[in-house]
Amino acid sequence: MIKKRDSSKGNTPIYNIKAVVAQTGLNPATIRAWERRYGLPNPHRTRGGHRQYSQRDVDILNWLIARQDEGMSISHAVEMWQSLLDKQQDPLQREQAEATAIARVQLSGEQIDELRLAWIAACLAFDRETAEQIIARAFALFPPEVVCFELLQEALVEIGEGWHRGQITVQQEHFTSALSEQRLEMLIAAEPPPTRSERIIVFAAPGEFHIFGPLLLAYLLRRQGWDVIYLGADVPTADLDFTIDQLQPQLVIVSAQLLHTAAEIMEIGRHTYSQDVLLAFGGRIFNQLPQLRQRLPGYFLGETLPEAVQLTAQLLSQRLEIVPFVKPDETYQQGLAQYVKQQASIESQVWETFIVARQPIGNLAAISSDFSRMIMAALKLGDMTLLGSDIAWVEQQLMSYRLPQESIFDFVQAYYQAAGNHLNESCAVVVQWLAQLVEG
Repeated sequence: MIKKRDSSKGNTPIYNIKAVVAQTGLNPATIRAWERRYGLPNPHRTRGGHRQYSQRDVDILNWLIARQDEGMSISHAVEMWQSLLDKQQDPLQREQAEATAIARVQLSGEQIDELRLAWIAACLAFDRETAEQIIARAFALFPPEVVCFELLQEALVEIGEGWHRGQITVQQEHFTSALSEQRLEMLIAAEPPPTRSERIIVFAAPGEFHIFGPLLLAYLLRRQGWDVIYLGADVPTADLDFTIDQLQPQLVIVSAQLLHTAAEIMEIGRHTYSQDVLLAFGGRIFNQLPQLRQRLPGYFLGETLPEAVQLTAQLLSQRLEIVPFVKPDETYQQGLAQYVKQQASIESQVWETFIVARQPIGNLAAISSDFSRMIMAALKLGDMTLLGSDIAWVEQQLMSYRLPQESIFDFVQAYYQAAGNHLNESCAVVVQWLAQLVEG
């Protein structure tokens, strides 16, 4: 057992146990148990017997947590700490030097780039065995975070861009995504039990099937020692109250990549607010439309996953207020009700327009459905400006259908005429937006 107190700088006792719990996420009982069994940390005692911790004590606890994240037991982590001290090495300074070395490897990037290109080639050839061998080699050479960001995430971005250009098939994209997600699920399953007291629920919003982001976030948070429950894709709001009651999380994190799935977070926020639980969200759509962040009853987790991990720690340590659920303006509520009532009639007239003109558009039903979901999302969120003011934004949202520009304009014009025929004054915001697109 370690008895001697380290005399390094940062040893001034300034924190009580509550402050240490906030900075480490450890349960107070765990901190006291480690002190009693292993002598780490070794806090100062006041005359009244109360513990006072230094910044170094906090750093020691976080160092031990990091070793557990790597798969060590606490006893082996303490042995490693003592062994380094016996060799006249400060473990905290040694870890900082190793982190710098890892950063240098990441900056060079040549080898990880080569592995990523090889992995993409194997995936595009549906060669699972080769792809798995490349991933295994990458994890043997680099820290898990480097492989996840520089290989898996970057590869999916390249695959997605190739699909949008028409160079990669849907089947190839799905195969690659499935391999990435399976690897993350394996990594999560291999993580040791959590060392922090807070529990976090992570899932994709209703209608959202892009899950690499929330899966990777769940893994990164597990690496930090949090108790993370990952619920998967397209999680409905039904029975969410029951789930929260059963799991008792301190934080709920929802991922959305599209506007209509982001709009579903409004309803999720109603549940979390009623349960007095913090809500946070992230995803590509919030980077594309920054103004959307202010429309939802929760905290935005930043534009990158590393930022999301950092902000998650801040949310849990600062005990922020629950963001209240606020209904959209009455005008938008009435507009939504009217639009939902007339949606089928509008889409039916659009169909008739193209049939009469003998100008068929492939996937017209799917295009109409997506377009309607965009409009309903803006109404739910209480802001039609989220849909942009020109047809270029519509083109971007419908780009997966690879329609020529003139076909998109013909569709919008037909939709505008149908909306004008079937929507009343309560839904004027929709007709006005469509008119703006056509005039533009």
